Amino acid sequence: MPSSSNQKKKLLYLMRILLERTDADHVMTIQELIAALAEYGVPAERKSVYADLELLREFGLDVESRRSRTIGYYVDAREFELPELKLLVDAVQSSRFITPKKSTELIQKLSSLTSNPQAGQLRRQVYVANRPKTINESIYYNIDAIHTAIHSGRKISFQYFDYNADKERVYRKGGERYCQSPMALCWDDDKYYLICYSTKYGDFAHYRVDRMNQVAVCGEEAERPDQNDFDVAEHAKQVFGMYSGELVAATLRFDQSLVNSVLDRFGPEVPFRKCGDFFEICVEVSNSPVFLSWIFQFGEKAEIVAPQSLVDSMRALLSAQIKKYQ
Repeated sequence: MPSSSNQKKKLLYLMRILLERTDADHVMTIQELIAALAEYGVPAERKSVYADLELLREFGLDVESRRSRTIGYYVDAREFELPELKLLVDAVQSSRFITPKKSTELIQKLSSLTSNPQAGQLRRQVYVANRPKTINESIYYNIDAIHTAIHSGRKISFQYFDYNADKERVYRKGGERYCQSPMALCWDDDKYYLICYSTKYGDFAHYRVDRMNQVAVCGEEAERPDQNDFDVAEHAKQVFGMYSGELVAATLRFDQSLVNSVLDRFGPEVPFRKCGDFFEICVEVSNSPVFLSWIFQFGEKAEIVAPQSLVDSMRALLSAQIKKYQ
C-alpha cells in the first residue's frame, strides 16, 4: 500500500515528472503520467490528474498539450530556454578561471534547469585553442568572499603566490597575508583580476584571483579613492593585462585592416582620424610591456606616433630582444 505521505506529495511528484521528462519534443499522455506517478508509489486516476494539471497551470507552470492520436502534455516555457543554457555551458567550459572539477559541477546544475532529454544536449565538450584551465580549486569561493567584502565595504586578507617550474606554489612575502581594500573584479584576457585601492600609496593594485589563497573578509572598513566616479571599464582599458605602468596619452596609427582589432580593444566609442590607407586614434594607455607587445603583434601595420616616451619604450624593448637572439 502506498503511504499517505506520498499521496499528499502527488502534486509535487507530478510537477517533477513534467519538468524532468517533458519538453516541446517529448510529451507524456495521461496514462504515462499515471504510470510515472506509480513509480513514486502514488496511485492516481485520470480525472484527478486532469485536475492536478489545471492546478499546476494556475500555479504558473506552463503546461501545454498537443494532440496527435492521443493528447500529450509537456512543460513549454521555462526560466531558461535551451539556447540560453547552451550559451552558459559554453561560457563555463571555455572559462580559464573555473577548474575542470567545478566546470563539471556547474554544468550538472545547469542541466537540471531543463528536461532530461534536452540536458543531454548540454553535456558536450567545448574546445577552445590555447585555453588551459586553472588548477586553483579555491578560486570559486575566493570570488564569493571578494563579492561579500565589496558589498559590505570591508577589507579582505589573503595570501598571494606564484608557481615554480615544479608547479608548486611559492608564496610572496614568505606567506604573509595581504590586507587590501577591494574595489571591483575585472575580466581581462580570459583572466579574473581583483582591483584594490590603497590610500597609503594613493594608487590601485591588481591581483590575479586564481593566485590568491585563503581569502577572508576583515572587520576593518575598506578604503576608497577620493573620486566617487571610479570607472572599472575605463580603468581596465588603460591598464592592459593588469600590469602597472605610467598612464600616457598616446597617438596610435593603424592599417585599415585592423579596425576590428582596435574596436575590440578600445571599444566602439573611440574616435578615428583617417590618414590615407591608415587611421589614427588618441587614447590613454599604460606604458608597459603588455601594451607594447600588443602593438608589436601587428608588425608594420601598427605604429606608435606619440608620445616620445612611449616610442622610446618600444625601442628599448625591441633592442633588448634583438640582443637576446644575436
